[in-house]
Amino acid sequence: MPTEAVGSLEVADLRAGYGKTLILDGISFSVPAGGRLALLGRNGVGKTTTLATLVGQTTRHGGTIRLDGVELGGMSSSARAAAGLGYVPQTRDIFKSLTVEENLVTGLKGRPRSALEEAYELFPRLAERRRNGGGELSGGEQQMLSVARALLGKPTVLLLDEPLEGLAPVICDMLMAALSKLDMTILLVEQQVDRALEFADRVVFLDRGRVVHAGPAAQAKADAALLERHLGVALAA
Repeated sequence: MPTEAVGSLEVADLRAGYGKTLILDGISFSVPAGGRLALLGRNGVGKTTTLATLVGQTTRHGGTIRLDGVELGGMSSSARAAAGLGYVPQTRDIFKSLTVEENLVTGLKGRPRSALEEAYELFPRLAERRRNGGGELSGGEQQMLSVARALLGKPTVLLLDEPLEGLAPVICDMLMAALSKLDMTILLVEQQVDRALEFADRVVFLDRGRVVHAGPAAQAKADAALLERHLGVALAA
């Protein structure tokens, strides 16, 4: 599924949360055009809130969000999507009463129906299941559908919130192989640290709503002490 353009994302001193409750306390990071950034940390440190803030679903108390230099902070969620932000939430949010193909059509955003072939090429399983209802799909197939629908809107930056959660290893392999084919800017939140660090070129660790480490993913993967300190895990040798 080729993309026509890739975008850059810059976040500076972002402070946000839900109502008056502050979750993100001045985080800053950037993803260059075509870059892959893994946003990692223990549970409850603000990873999902970061993605939700980028797409306009939280209360922003300060800081800036720029997509290709354009400030998104004052835009609605739909306007941010139109500007180029694609979002695959942890909840997947497919329409279970619609067929696979009908779900995909909702992601076209005015593009011709023939563009659906892009989704079927990336995920052949969806082509086989195109007439099945969303509620009839396995968890892995639902995740493929959610990702494919987001991609059909031609985002320049794709935000993925724990896309591998609850999936069998073989499905994780299939999904990550498909994502690795994409020539686009990706911000990934994922609990499977080894897969995230293998996929990303840079990593940011969060703790209590703040950035506590940023650097090359390969370097972090090789630093057992760093992973233990910020994640409480050690990768298998």
